[in-house]
Amino acid sequence: MRIWSIHPKYLDTQGLVALWCETLLAKKVLENKTRGYKNHPQLERFKKSDDAISAINMYLTEVFNETVKRAYNFNKLKIGSIRKNLNITVTSGQLEFEIKHLEKKLNDRESKKYLELKTITNIEPHPIFKVIEGDVEDWERTEQRLFG
Repeated sequence: MRIWSIHPKYLDTQGLVALWCETLLAKKVLENKTRGYKNHPQLERFKKSDDAISAINMYLTEVFNETVKRAYNFNKLKIGSIRKNLNITVTSGQLEFEIKHLEKKLNDRESKKYLELKTITNIEPHPIFKVIEGDVEDWERTEQRLFG
């Protein structure tokens, strides 16, 4: 499961569709409607927010907005209500890690999107995230952390 901290506009079609599906799964986890993925590290930041369900719905809303811009036909009714507007912090190191991770993926499967991403100097986060200085987030599974 990858719930990107970067803005969904940077994702290719495959990445955006996967993000939609994985975030809907994350929503079910947060709503206690599934037994799997309950301790997935990508969910920690939503669980720590003031209102995890509103936060995941805000996240999904922006993903949905990106699908509309691309003329995809996703079901907005899958997004629940937003009871309060929230910001979740994300570190600058996390954004840098994710851009490098996405570049690797796009280099393999979508050269046009890869070249487009390489020209961007100021990467925007998903709007729910407020960027703070720092290293890669503790919950991120990096190769260095996995293989020491």
